[in-house]
Amino acid sequence: VTGVQTCALPVIRICSDQQKHYIHFSTCEVYGKTLAGFAEKDTEFRNDPDNYMLREDDTMMILGPIHKQRWSYACAKQLVERVIFAEGTQNGLPFTIVRPFNWIGPRMDYIPGVDGPSDGVPRVLACFSTRLMQGKPLKLVDGGEVERTFVYVKDAVEAVVKMFEQPKRSIGRVFNVGNPDNEVTVRNLALLMSDVYSDVTGKAKLAEPTIDIPAVEFYGPGYDDCDKRVPDNSLIENQIDWKPTTSLKEALTTTLRWMEATFAEKLNKTQTSTVATKNVLPSKQQVEQLEQMSLNA
Repeated sequence: VTGVQTCALPVIRICSDQQKHYIHFSTCEVYGKTLAGFAEKDTEFRNDPDNYMLREDDTMMILGPIHKQRWSYACAKQLVERVIFAEGTQNGLPFTIVRPFNWIGPRMDYIPGVDGPSDGVPRVLACFSTRLMQGKPLKLVDGGEVERTFVYVKDAVEAVVKMFEQPKRSIGRVFNVGNPDNEVTVRNLALLMSDVYSDVTGKAKLAEPTIDIPAVEFYGPGYDDCDKRVPDNSLIENQIDWKPTTSLKEALTTTLRWMEATFAEKLNKTQTSTVATKNVLPSKQQVEQLEQMSLNA
């Protein structure tokens, strides 16, 4: 919310005053929960694309209750979209809003303890990549049953370039930028990443590549989620002739190869340093043994 006030609003005002084309990066999280997510599994209603495909101009935005603070981010981003649209309507701001659907690729996120806080929780791909490089099982929140789509950053950047190049067809529009063909459950994403990582590094896969963990343990209280996020790309295809071409496996191969080359050695050094520091300090059992020896002396 603070970022909305200090970053987005001043830029919106400047672009509006100067009549400059403002391309705003929002998030697919503004859509919130799908109608399909409220139905029982394997029902006709739940499997109907009209109830889960996300369309820029038609889809209802259903967020969770206030005490589920996970929705604060989505709410803040949606608020900015509404401000931008109002500025365009009332004061002629030439805008385009981009709703990214999990853009992945090299440099997409930080690695905890290496180029970011050690106790941080980056996005799912960086979380999984970190665990793979550490040789640890990938943590699946609530079994990893939710579904997501992923688009390679090169494809996504090409979409943004087309928006700049075709202002008459992009100004005043909201665009999904994602790849509906790359839909996968988080569990299957973890298994695919384990396979790809083994292929690009030559390292053997773990016998148990994943472990399940409750959401409250991983994220803390106040977490909530939606069942799936699949973009309808009809609008962006028709308006600026964009369609993603990179498969999920291709995107993961390039990304994990870069992650391994960039972070694996640094991550290993960080782990070794942490273990060494811990080994310097005596354990509780060792302290008790030393105290007992002193009493017996």
